Amino acid sequence: MSVTAAQGFVASGVVAGLKSSGGKDLALVRNLGPSFAAAAVFTSNRAKANPILWSQQAISDGVVEAIILNSGGANCFTGSFGFQTTHQTAEAVAAGLDLAAGDVLVCSTGLIGVGGDDFRAGILDNVPAAIAGLSTEGGEDASLAIMTTDSIPKRSIVGGDGWTIGGMAKGAGMLAPGLATMLVVITTDALVGSGELDEALRAATRVTFDRLDSDGCMSTNDQVTLMASGASGVTPDLAVFTEKLTALCADLARQLQDDAEGASHSIAIEVIHAANEEDAVEVGRSVARNNLFKAAVFGNDPNWGRVLAAVGTTQAEFDPYGIEVSINGVRVCKDGEPDEPSESVDLTPREVHVLIDLKVADAAATILTNDLTHDYVHENSAYSS
Repeated sequence: MSVTAAQGFVASGVVAGLKSSGGKDLALVRNLGPSFAAAAVFTSNRAKANPILWSQQAISDGVVEAIILNSGGANCFTGSFGFQTTHQTAEAVAAGLDLAAGDVLVCSTGLIGVGGDDFRAGILDNVPAAIAGLSTEGGEDASLAIMTTDSIPKRSIVGGDGWTIGGMAKGAGMLAPGLATMLVVITTDALVGSGELDEALRAATRVTFDRLDSDGCMSTNDQVTLMASGASGVTPDLAVFTEKLTALCADLARQLQDDAEGASHSIAIEVIHAANEEDAVEVGRSVARNNLFKAAVFGNDPNWGRVLAAVGTTQAEFDPYGIEVSINGVRVCKDGEPDEPSESVDLTPREVHVLIDLKVADAAATILTNDLTHDYVHENSAYSS
């Protein structure tokens, strides 16, 4: 059920003819209240799609009653026509649901530059169908409608004491941090104000979506939205709510990692004993973005030299000849020298764990990434054809 698992929400997913592959491609999620508090985080890419520009304005008052999402076109770099399309989409939803357009968020995903007459007509002509299809069972259809190159939908539900959080996500490529990654919609029936939602969401994304770095490419359309209906009547402790929200975001992030375009390995790069969290993140990300390392993992080659070379490009505090590296439980490097034989490392499983011990202090962080494969290159070389 994902986004309709929480009380006070209905959703739908319909066919609007936007995706060349066919299938559902227009999703709508509505908050029935009694509260309409919301928060969102957006891509930090300076090249922002029209829906991002609209949604950033619309959510400034912390109130959201509905969110409409389409796949099959990013509506980015489509000029004033594209922004008008976004505006008209919000107005169409608002008119059909008797809401204010400023309380409707809009999200788009797909190929940059797509957003012409056919795109606009496909959305506007099918908003009535999306509204008519709204139901408490519509969460699954909504999660299908936001998929692009995803092979499976991503859904998650976490329960609290008398309240629930549900979520859906899409994303299989261009997964890199910038406050948010991919398109994610999260709903809760907890009674939480917009300020607390914003605080909790930023805390959760910082250690989950922000640390998913599949290919180092940041999208123009990334958005994570959290809406609270208050329908449970329960106001949870903010720390408890944040913990549950973080668990849901972590689950969705792992699902996104496992479905990354063309990947054959899901890699967790854990950095420990760093001087501070920033150092740990910088070191982990440097390895996650190293194409030589990622290609080696694809070939089942535990080439730990690629790891050390990547770590050495950072400004983090460490002694390059004092760190340790383990791959899938085998310590292959100790104090800058070979340790256990590389042949002892088994890289045939999909899950790969790289442990980097900087031996400086007590901070730690984990970055999630994938290997670099022939399939990834092929899929992205033909993405717009």
